[in-house]
Amino acid sequence: MKALNLITLLLIIVGGLNWLLVGAFQFDLVASLFGGQDGAIARIVYVLVGLSAIYQLIPFSKAISAGEVTAESGRRI
Repeated sequence: MKALNLITLLLIIVGGLNWLLVGAFQFDLVASLFGGQDGAIARIVYVLVGLSAIYQLIPFSKAISAGEVTAESGRRI
């Protein structure tokens, strides 16, 4: 489970950096590395990034219910 969590987190970071490049420079790194936006491998990467974001909702919701998110914000409840 820890490995899956790290892999999905890494994919979300890759996706975030890719969106940074798209927004700042109109450069899609994933598309350029894997044969354009319509390339099969690029589409697989896009799907994996999206699924990773959905998967990361699970630990995020657990952190919220445990109060970890508010504890890290520095605010007192």
